[in-house]
Amino acid sequence: MVDWGPVVVAVALFVLLTPGLFFQIPGTSGVVEFGNMQTSGLSIIVHGVFYFALITIFLIAIGIHVHVDE
Repeated sequence: MVDWGPVVVAVALFVLLTPGLFFQIPGTSGVVEFGNMQTSGLSIIVHGVFYFALITIFLIAIGIHVHVDE
């Protein structure tokens, strides 16, 4: 059995937390901007911290597992 849970969670969070794709914290003109397709160094750091916190919660605290038989 192969555990695909960490891979699925990591890819989903990476796509959802890409700065500027859906939202950007902090934005260039406000605290939050939606769909501006721009980024900054500070927003990359903030989104990286969010990514680390959420992946830690989902994989270690909750323990999401998706088992697939080969």
